[in-house]
Amino acid sequence: MKRRPKIFSVTKAVKSNARDRVGMPRPGTALPDEKTKAEHRARKHKVTLNRLLQENGTES
Repeated sequence: MKRRPKIFSVTKAVKSNARDRVGMPRPGTALPDEKTKAEHRARKHKVTLNRLLQENGTES
């Protein structure tokens, strides 16, 4: 079975030409969502005894 030739895309040709001239762009970093940030902060800063006593004192 014979392969079909790929359809010419102007966008792909322009991007390829730019990569050849300028170089590959730096990879972007994904921005973490708020839930992930909160979980990370919770793991990073453990609850101290003083803070735990303050929280329990205000609830009761």
